[in-house]
Amino acid sequence: MTTSDHTPEPVPNADAPLEPATDAAPEQEAPAEAAPEQDAAAPAPKPTPRPAPSPRPVPSPAALARPKAAAPAPVIAPKDYSEWGRIEQDGTVSVREGDDWRVVGEYPDGTPEEALAYFGRKFDDLEVRVVTLEQRHARGGASATELRKQAAALKNEVVGAAAVGDLHGLAARLDALTEELAEASAEEATAARAATEAAVAERTAIVEKVEELAARDPKSVQWKQASAELDALFAAWQEHQKTGPRLPKSTAQSLWKRFRDARATFERHRRAFFAELDEAHKGAKERKTRIVERAEALAAQGEDGIPAYRALLDEWKAAGRAGRKVDDALWARFKAAGDVLYGARQERDAAEQAESQPRIAAREELLVEAQAVAQEKDLAAARKLLTSIQRRWDEVGRIFPRETERALDDRLRKIEQDLKAREDADWKKNNPETKARANDLSQQLQDSIAKLEAELAAAEASGDARAIAEAKEALDVRRAWLNAIG
Repeated sequence: MTTSDHTPEPVPNADAPLEPATDAAPEQEAPAEAAPEQDAAAPAPKPTPRPAPSPRPVPSPAALARPKAAAPAPVIAPKDYSEWGRIEQDGTVSVREGDDWRVVGEYPDGTPEEALAYFGRKFDDLEVRVVTLEQRHARGGASATELRKQAAALKNEVVGAAAVGDLHGLAARLDALTEELAEASAEEATAARAATEAAVAERTAIVEKVEELAARDPKSVQWKQASAELDALFAAWQEHQKTGPRLPKSTAQSLWKRFRDARATFERHRRAFFAELDEAHKGAKERKTRIVERAEALAAQGEDGIPAYRALLDEWKAAGRAGRKVDDALWARFKAAGDVLYGARQERDAAEQAESQPRIAAREELLVEAQAVAQEKDLAAARKLLTSIQRRWDEVGRIFPRETERALDDRLRKIEQDLKAREDADWKKNNPETKARANDLSQQLQDSIAKLEAELAAAEASGDARAIAEAKEALDVRRAWLNAIG
């Protein structure tokens, strides 16, 4: 037996790549290639070399690696090949194509039936592949463009194939399938273009956001938040690149260049900002360290160092930031230095308050005694009693804290005001003694004021700031009383 390709008989097989490796549709696997059955008693025919047909396309590794689909390969019913083939006396096999006959091979050592069956099975192999393409197209899910390419390649095998069968009909089916796939391919191309345009728009939007981040004023950027935004945009870029449609190479490279350049600008601004910030922190640290050292040196002055400490506090506020950790550490030292000064004042205040307790008690007793002023109907007697109380009130001396002294003075002043109101009412009734009493009280106040003025002059001459303040405060009270009765 000789054939046009001197190969063992193929049956519908999986060697031909019916779909590309990138096709998502399940691929149908055909049975493995098997040798034709031969009668065990018949001698093996000698193959005669013939030109081999065009090799079939080799499937890609991805296609070969796919799991077999559950759907079985198409089954072709047995045919009577005598309508399409004939055998010459010398074993030459021809196939009818329209009104013409074409030689497809030789089968000299077998019967005509065996020769037709052999070349008919070759036709069945081609028909199985055509049916497979038709079914995949009808089932949907496969790329119409890829199926169209496979149909065109398969037609090249059908035309001039070394097989016996309705090759013209098979070619016509492939032409019809190709026409149907052409329209689907156009729709696929339109959808692909739309998807690509949408992907370009989405990726461009990501790039524009990164460029907007890079264009911000570095001095106003919240860098922690902005860095998180940039990381999120880069993750979105990677996800889009992984899951989105493939963009044209030039477009993808152009967008990536914009993204990369904007990110580089952002990082350059960030590094420059923090380098400048580090330098500013360094200067602030030096200034604040010197301020702290000066504050700590005030400790020996005690309470008298408070004014200088307050001036240093103003310098601290103007020194700028040195970073949170450094600021916190230096501030702790600065505050501790202030605590020493204010602690000395608190100790002095505590001592003065302890010293003032007997004086507070004495004035409380005078206030109890002064309640009789309001009960005394004789205004002259009431004024005499109040004057006595006022004289003793002054003799008690200063009280600390000042808030306590002012509160006690306010209570006495209320009694004085009530008596003054009674005296004013009496004066309106032409009481001849009113003016005399007023003059007497006025004289007392004037004497007290003269005495306090002398004390103030002495305090000013000695430079005793505390005595000066106390004398001035007492003078203000006496002068207010004098104005009240004037």
